[in-house]
Amino acid sequence: MDATGPTGCLPRRVHVGYALGSLVTGAFGTVPGLLLLPYLTDTLGVAAGVAALLVLLPKAWDVLVNPVAGRISDRTRSRWGARRPYLLLGGLALAVLFAGIFAAPFGTGPAAGAYVAVAFLATAAAFAFFQVPYVAMPAELTGDYAERTRLMSWRIAVLALAILVSGAVAPAVVTAGGEGVAGHRWMGLFVAALIVAGAVGAFLGTRAAPTGAVGESEPSLRAQLAVAARNRPFRALLVCFVVQSAGVATVLAGVSYFAGQVLRDPETGPTLLFAGFVGPALLVMPLWTRVGARVGKLAALVAASLIFAAGALALVAAPVLPAAGVYLLVAVIGVGYAGQQVFALAMLPDCIAYDTARTGRRQAGVFTGVWTAGETFGLALGPGLYGLVLQLSGYVSSSTGVAATQSAQARLGVLVGFTVLPALLVGAAVLLLRPYDLTPARLAAATPTPSADHGVVVGEESR
Repeated sequence: MDATGPTGCLPRRVHVGYALGSLVTGAFGTVPGLLLLPYLTDTLGVAAGVAALLVLLPKAWDVLVNPVAGRISDRTRSRWGARRPYLLLGGLALAVLFAGIFAAPFGTGPAAGAYVAVAFLATAAAFAFFQVPYVAMPAELTGDYAERTRLMSWRIAVLALAILVSGAVAPAVVTAGGEGVAGHRWMGLFVAALIVAGAVGAFLGTRAAPTGAVGESEPSLRAQLAVAARNRPFRALLVCFVVQSAGVATVLAGVSYFAGQVLRDPETGPTLLFAGFVGPALLVMPLWTRVGARVGKLAALVAASLIFAAGALALVAAPVLPAAGVYLLVAVIGVGYAGQQVFALAMLPDCIAYDTARTGRRQAGVFTGVWTAGETFGLALGPGLYGLVLQLSGYVSSSTGVAATQSAQARLGVLVGFTVLPALLVGAAVLLLRPYDLTPARLAAATPTPSADHGVVVGEESR
């Protein structure tokens, strides 16, 4: 068996088992982006600009942690394989630390904000040791170009379900728990339980999965990062995905604000917005898979991104639209989001397989470490940008657990941050894909050639 794993179709139980890990990535990718900024501004009384920094700065640490996590998993040798131990251990640590973010041992005020920042940093580090090995697995599970798309379709379907459950139910748990600090504590425990279910499910579900032969990796992290930087398709895809992740994250960060300040429905609005966003994503997943098979992954990714951007831009008319029109446009955004996620994540294993074919070296962990570092930064940048928009528009914070009365200018900031900003980020990012030229034919033709630098194989140079 080669380093890229077996060819042909994977058993359905492996599809399902691997996809269960998206309960972890979906919950952690959604809930902090959805609730952490409002928790800081409307429960702990932290100013919007400061709250934006508290959400963003801990994520800068992940730019360093994620590639290290990838290198460690690349070099792990265990009876469970290189990646699976981290699915269990990283996932369980993540669950405990996530609940701690919302424990609020210092009540409200500046000390409480500082505690959240430190707890969020520790939680993000634990997430790196789950997510990086998890994202690295598809390139080793199968060497088949089309099978990786099928595997990603299962993963994104569960991811959409995880986003729906965590994003729609978490605000309801806060309300049922009494709002404020108490409600957020209950919400933290609920999401922690969801993370445990996903981590254990992925660990057990992939126990019989093929993992490919263990190959040699570059001797140092610096050398591995240099190899990733020379991979032209990977570079283009990564930069595009980071920018688009920031755009998606601004939508998540703005849901509670948009529901309360624009829709005037702070109690049921967030749940309905999430149902409208994620529900269509679940329904159109098989359709996107067929579209990708017909037009190619790259063209499908561009189309999905433009659908997302068009829906978000049209939503700027929300103050004068009926509720049905608002939720219809949210559904359009969800359709675009589903395709954008499916094809970006299906193209990543292709980039990794291309590198392995050229170099003969097993470095999936480093590629996914760089990828998840970028994604994590993008997901943190979105709330940071949204918080900056709130600060500039004059948003008033509160320590009561209920949003303060806002000016017309602040409400405009809420609207623009939820519509125009993500439309620009997701739509314009497709221009960054111009250097991406990896096709099935080019991937099949990639062969290793000697390198003068390392005495190993590096293959065709990236342009």
